[in-house]
Amino acid sequence: MFIATEGNNLFYAALSEGVDEQIDVATAHQLASSGEILLIDIRRPDEWQATGSPASGHRLDMRRDDFTEALLELTGGARDARVALICARGVRSSRLTNQLVAAGFTNIIDVPEGMFGSGAGPGWLNEGLPVDRS
Repeated sequence: MFIATEGNNLFYAALSEGVDEQIDVATAHQLASSGEILLIDIRRPDEWQATGSPASGHRLDMRRDDFTEALLELTGGARDARVALICARGVRSSRLTNQLVAAGFTNIIDVPEGMFGSGAGPGWLNEGLPVDRS
């Protein structure tokens, strides 16, 4: 059950406790396209295959045993790089944001709308933002 008060979904608020920054999908696309953030689609390969992933992002399955090391490769070893995480509906990205902050990353951003939308907003696909289907 989800409880909403004054337009806020308490489920997503609880998940994002400790998350310093959240952005909407349009902002994520704009910042990733301009190189101001590194946008990471953390979903599974079968999800990328089904919907594509953000054209302005990178694919990195969060289930990888070497996820942190692979992310560090993408950031050039910088734990302070601005990295935004997106998943299907914001649940996994919020959880992983908190884990990465606990692992010493200092500039992790959550995209809580996800690809399909959530209580945070309509989502990447519903906004018609570009996807990479390769």
